[in-house]
Amino acid sequence: MAQTPPIVLTIAGFDPSSGAGVTADIKTIAAHGCYGVACITALTVQSTAGVNRVEPTTPDTVTETLKELSADLEIAAVHVGMLGSGKVARAVADFLAKEKLSNIVLDPILKSSSGADLVDASGARFMLEKLLPLATIVTPNLDEASALTGLAVTNVEQMRAAAIKLHSLGAAAVVVTGGHLEKAIDLLTFTSKRGIEQEIFKSGRQRSNSTHGTGCAFATAITCHLAQGRGLPEAVLLAKAYVAAAISNAQPLGRGTGPVHHLYRMHQQRRTIADPEPVN
Repeated sequence: MAQTPPIVLTIAGFDPSSGAGVTADIKTIAAHGCYGVACITALTVQSTAGVNRVEPTTPDTVTETLKELSADLEIAAVHVGMLGSGKVARAVADFLAKEKLSNIVLDPILKSSSGADLVDASGARFMLEKLLPLATIVTPNLDEASALTGLAVTNVEQMRAAAIKLHSLGAAAVVVTGGHLEKAIDLLTFTSKRGIEQEIFKSGRQRSNSTHGTGCAFATAITCHLAQGRGLPEAVLLAKAYVAAAISNAQPLGRGTGPVHHLYRMHQQRRTIADPEPVN
């Protein structure tokens, strides 16, 4: 009998273009050899050109979905993305606090890359006060780190200051992603017996128009590596490499910012398989 893969739960919104949200998360989870299940927190009307409308799911539906999944499956890790509203954020926090699941990765999505609000003010506040302390790691980008802490975050030193502030607010570990810097620098900070430790991960910035969903892919990839038993530094390193490869292998799609290629490994494997010999 085949071995059961780690089960990864993603709690996030639905992006019809599949560049971000639950459908992109499921692709990322599959690419990492895990089995993905999902709870949709909001429906959106969007494409590669941007977000036009957000309609949060009812909190009762979110609660019932999460209870049904957790009663049926052994969940190894949880990715929390777009929440849509304060009521949904409360439902998610109540579920996670009650179930005490391990390996929770919080991607604090506040706005789309096109500038649309993806959570209301009460949702952002509830995320900071209730979900942040429950998370194994939180993965804000520069703008999200600034919004959550009230600090300017435009360089590495400011990233360090924002991470320390997030620790003071209850975060166990933080990775501030700096993909918009001239050099793509991610700063990981986490608590240990020696206090707060910090590691910097650097890579060249890729000039690409296929970057929609990079934050979702990064956070979900970390979730998968935690589900497989890897430590935080290794999980962050491998997730960063995955996103870089997904960008470089992306196919041009849509009239706006295209998605990364979440399943690029599958296509690489396909190319390595020799064509079958013709049957005479």
